[in-house]
Amino acid sequence: MRVVTALLSGLLFGLGLSIGGMTQPAVVLDFLDIFGHWDPRLAFVMGGAVVTTAIGYRLVLRRPQPLFEDCFRVPSLRHFDGRLIGGATLFGLGWGMAGYCPGPALASVGGGALSVAVLLATMILGWWLAARLLPPSRN
Repeated sequence: MRVVTALLSGLLFGLGLSIGGMTQPAVVLDFLDIFGHWDPRLAFVMGGAVVTTAIGYRLVLRRPQPLFEDCFRVPSLRHFDGRLIGGATLFGLGWGMAGYCPGPALASVGGGALSVAVLLATMILGWWLAARLLPPSRN
């Protein structure tokens, strides 16, 4: 049941990204182009995600435990460190250059565009390198 729930959640997330236009790099890049052809759609998608998450966390964390796990796994890191700042910087630079972040890139893979395949390959390579070259995170 856990796998089915994860699959349905992923499909719903991908559908939402597609409907919101987030699988089109031009939409993201136009959002970042505040002095040119600015497109506000990404702001509405992010706003909807923040509102949904705020409500969802309040409702879900009232439960004694998750439906398909023994306990909640809430991040415990409460400070900024070099890994967080460096990762956020690399994420932002990559997102701004490519117009994709990991979710929309995975949702777009079915389109068969070579640029998406290259992005995913380099993203996976980056994860692999980070896991081998960086010291483990201290939570």
